[in-house]
Amino acid sequence: SLWLLTAVKRILLVIIFLGLLSPLLLLFLSTTPKVELDPSLSIIGTATPVKVHITDPHGVRNVSAWVEQNGTRYQVFASTRPSTRILFFKGQKPEDVAFDAGTKNAPALKDGKARLIVEASSNDLRGSTATDTREVTVVTRPPSIAVDGAQHYINQGGAELVTFSVQGFWTEAGERTGPYKFRSFPVPGKPGERFSLFGFPWDVPATTTPVVYATNPAGVEAVGHFWFKVFPKKFRKRDLPIDDVFLNKVVSDLDPTGSGDLLARFLKINGEMRRQNNKTLSDLRLKTEERFLWSGAFLRMNAKSESNFADDRTYVYNGKKVDEQVHLGFDLSDVKNAPVPAANDGKVVYAERLGIYGNCIVVDHGYGLQSIYGHLSQIQVKAGDVVKKGQTMGRSGSTGLAGGDHLHFSMQIDGVQINPMEWWDAHWIHDRILSKVSPQ
Repeated sequence: SLWLLTAVKRILLVIIFLGLLSPLLLLFLSTTPKVELDPSLSIIGTATPVKVHITDPHGVRNVSAWVEQNGTRYQVFASTRPSTRILFFKGQKPEDVAFDAGTKNAPALKDGKARLIVEASSNDLRGSTATDTREVTVVTRPPSIAVDGAQHYINQGGAELVTFSVQGFWTEAGERTGPYKFRSFPVPGKPGERFSLFGFPWDVPATTTPVVYATNPAGVEAVGHFWFKVFPKKFRKRDLPIDDVFLNKVVSDLDPTGSGDLLARFLKINGEMRRQNNKTLSDLRLKTEERFLWSGAFLRMNAKSESNFADDRTYVYNGKKVDEQVHLGFDLSDVKNAPVPAANDGKVVYAERLGIYGNCIVVDHGYGLQSIYGHLSQIQVKAGDVVKKGQTMGRSGSTGLAGGDHLHFSMQIDGVQINPMEWWDAHWIHDRILSKVSPQ
């Protein structure tokens, strides 16, 4: 009948309309991926790891990468996933795609500038693509090191200096002793030569071999060896009795708003706060000047040594061991509120309270060498001041983790505390430092 024919036509029109609408709807719902290369990537070597962060709620179907150099593209990565161009409604989480790029998968690359290009296509009906591009440097020539032929006599816990030169592409070079690294600087007046003033830390076994190293972001490291002899040192072990009078003084000063068991609060100060304070001191290495600020032997405050460098202290409370810490400096006691002199010429980089060190001053002497003065009753300088050897900077005291009036004196190289005794010796300074690098 006519009514039935009309109904059929309407149904067919609806089907046709839906058939036309569905692709339009799928196109409308399609998305464009977001592609983000690791922002720290700047160097490509033999096989440099590359990480790409991709965000697309429908996932991606294709991911490709090329290195472009001198107008030529070299593909270094390609990945294709199964198509979900229609059934893509299930949300996909952002993902990281990793691959290697370099001369291993693009042998025609040469040292020099290039571009890394990554492209991703959305896994939906439209299949939109997005790219991210990064300017990079291709490095195929690894660094190499030539180290001086000097004899290096090193005291465990002490310091030394090594000179060397580096060829090839490198971004970091210095000296390494066990887990500790020390930066290098250009030798004044000698283009192409570098030096590293380094420490042999007290907690590194005397059998450790110190080396010179150079690395680049391509993951290549060169190592240079030099003649050395380490003199092992036996550091003192001491019992340090503490009582409630001492605990009350220290805890009320360093944890005034705390509560709870007095001994537990002290142990937190002696451990956790000590580590935090030493990190603050270490971070001051970043404020060093790349020039010699000092000259001659460093001054030692004319006072009695109550504690030595790297004393291993066992804290005893009510006859029982409650803690053990290493004391990285000299405790020098004279009269109460004794004047504290600058050990050598330099620039003040810290002059304020610092936890267990109380009122504290740090003086930079250049090239990572710094002196530390703690427990002061008065600070008479400020950060940024230039000081001369022997200049009074403050007064000794008992602030911080101190049982009585004294000066805590220490020195550090590139943030690693070392034995100051060597720096009080003009003969040692001439033989170990100035015979290799002379201030200009």
